[in-house]
Amino acid sequence: MKQRLTEALRASRADYTEIRLERSWSATVALRGRRIEGAQTAFDGGGFIRCLNRGYGWGTVTFTGFDELPAMVARAHELSLAVRLDQPIRLAEIPLRQEDVREDLDGDVRGVGLDQKVALLVQLNNEMLSHDRRIVDTQAAYRDEVTEWWFGNSDGILLHERRPEITLSAVAVAREGDIIERGLESLGLRRGWLSVHGREGMFRQAAERAVDLLKAPRVQGGRYPVVLDPRLAGVFIHASIGHLSEADFLAENPAARGLMRLGRRVGPDDLNVGDDGSAAGRRGTLPYDDEGTPTQNTILIQNGVLVGRLHSRETAARMGERPTGNARALSFRHPPIVRLTNTYIANGRGALEDLVRDIKLGIYACDATGGQTHLEDYSFTSGYAYMIRNGKIAELVKPVALAGRLFETLERIERIGGDFRWNEMGGGCGKGGQVPLPVSEGAPHVRLSEVLVGGDSR
Repeated sequence: MKQRLTEALRASRADYTEIRLERSWSATVALRGRRIEGAQTAFDGGGFIRCLNRGYGWGTVTFTGFDELPAMVARAHELSLAVRLDQPIRLAEIPLRQEDVREDLDGDVRGVGLDQKVALLVQLNNEMLSHDRRIVDTQAAYRDEVTEWWFGNSDGILLHERRPEITLSAVAVAREGDIIERGLESLGLRRGWLSVHGREGMFRQAAERAVDLLKAPRVQGGRYPVVLDPRLAGVFIHASIGHLSEADFLAENPAARGLMRLGRRVGPDDLNVGDDGSAAGRRGTLPYDDEGTPTQNTILIQNGVLVGRLHSRETAARMGERPTGNARALSFRHPPIVRLTNTYIANGRGALEDLVRDIKLGIYACDATGGQTHLEDYSFTSGYAYMIRNGKIAELVKPVALAGRLFETLERIERIGGDFRWNEMGGGCGKGGQVPLPVSEGAPHVRLSEVLVGGDSR
């Protein structure tokens, strides 16, 4: 494959050419209650080509037949010449490397039969079904994938990677009378078959939470001091500061550029936020992005001040900054765009008990089941929550909605705990029609002095 790629690059007549080739093997299993809704394996393969000529735009081609590679390179060159630009596209320089990276597959899923994958998921699903008579429905899903990825460009970069991915998800539905509640858990890893064994506790936890929420009261809506658990704090920073730091969005949005002005103070001195595509063992971790740029730890907020942005080669050149290794594509069917990898809030000091000790009445919000942002405005829904009473975590309550203005909320950060952890949730990030892209988030517990919490209006 490397030879094919090298020969095609050598034959290109464009000023700049890059080629990405992929082969992927995947399997999916889905259960609903005791019924198998689907079980299948798939193979996919193809390529993505971009050509650029001085004074012209990108010419892009996707294809599925590797024998078509030379013709597709010629076609991408022709398409580039069809689009003349007043402002030429420039690409920031990146290191020229040739490397072969093979991640540990931790049990190659390609050597495991589909019947074994079905049997594993049935066993895990039974943990939910057998937990309590009030569990009336379940959904369980398994997915794995191994992708062989090659990248080369006319500057001399030639790379090969092997990228594993495996996910599990569990949804338990409990009912008592007219009350219905759900418990959700998920797992996503860049690992293999061995990593999903011994996960019975995850499925039991989904069922336990669904049952426990049946009798949980609703919170009375209002403004409360709120402590975010590491999962919710990580999702919050991903969807707010993370997405606002993507330079392709900033380049096209003057209002966002004003909000995200470098040097602006947005939070307390102990607030440090970054995006680290090189973090060991995370879902968003890769040695190189889909433009061949090495991934790195990019600091976005340092001591409460905005200091960085996330870039592709094109946005970095446009803004006079350095590429950060954040140009990612969902597959060979998509162009690379600026995407998050592993977004995090760095450690502060203290344990959860320290953060709640002097709160008379507040909310401990845990996990995240949904959310949306629009520039400064956000709303998130927790997976579950607890009341905080007289400095102690008290009764379980139903999921709460948190809403507000981003920068006002960041200014209300009172304490950042010292118990950082990466989440291992499944799912993924969506942008530009490319979803679900594997990402991860990490954070310690975070305490906010006041947040608008949705609940009963009584």
